[in-house]
Amino acid sequence: MGILEGKKILVTGVLTEASIAYATARIAQEEGATVVLSNFGRAMSLCQRIAKRLPREAPVVELDVTDAEHLATLADRLREHLGGEGATLDGVVHSIGFAPQEAMGEGFTEVAWEHAATAFQVSTWSLASLTHACRPLFGERASVVGLTFDASVAWPVYGWMGAAKAALESTSRYLARELGPEGVRVNLVAAGPLRSMAMKSIPGSEQFEDAWEKRAPLGWSVTDTEPSGRAVCALLSDWFPATTGEIVHVDGGFHAVGV
Repeated sequence: MGILEGKKILVTGVLTEASIAYATARIAQEEGATVVLSNFGRAMSLCQRIAKRLPREAPVVELDVTDAEHLATLADRLREHLGGEGATLDGVVHSIGFAPQEAMGEGFTEVAWEHAATAFQVSTWSLASLTHACRPLFGERASVVGLTFDASVAWPVYGWMGAAKAALESTSRYLARELGPEGVRVNLVAAGPLRSMAMKSIPGSEQFEDAWEKRAPLGWSVTDTEPSGRAVCALLSDWFPATTGEIVHVDGGFHAVGV
């Protein structure tokens, strides 16, 4: 029996097989979970195609976290795929992040608020809004897991996306504090650089790959999403019943060493 046997999980942001979200969905199914995916807009058709490559084709719901109507109706739309009235949701994977090109790179102080605001709304605030939207479906216990890129330091080229990730990490702690009494755990996985669509969109991201290759004690593969997906699934499971507000690093140990 798998560690997620019988659990029902929403995995957001699945776009390609190179993503942590896809690895999470695949491993979750292999561990016994029922999985629902989400995406929106032009990415919706890509997500639906990718859903067919999972061990069992997963349903896809439309979710744009900047659309109030999508958030307000999410619980009802998820129920259709989870067993109808009375259905519960055991886990949510927040794999959502976006910053306009204008918000990244150099010139941190020159970035217009509209670009920084987009990064914060999509990458940070959405963790709270997504959790709130799913809250009516949570039973006695639930687990919310988000993805971050270690925001304890400033990185080259990451710009306001780095600031948004720092706010995401703080948001996860506030959610953990508020929702803990309801049996909801909220944690993050801080993965090393991976050649996902998100990383490819960052100008100069090859600098991260070079740094990890030299410093990660365990080594690091920029194409292997399996370790990160396993960490997310472990946090979704009942194996961490007293862990919340935590950031689990899956980066080959890079975060623990100096130059």
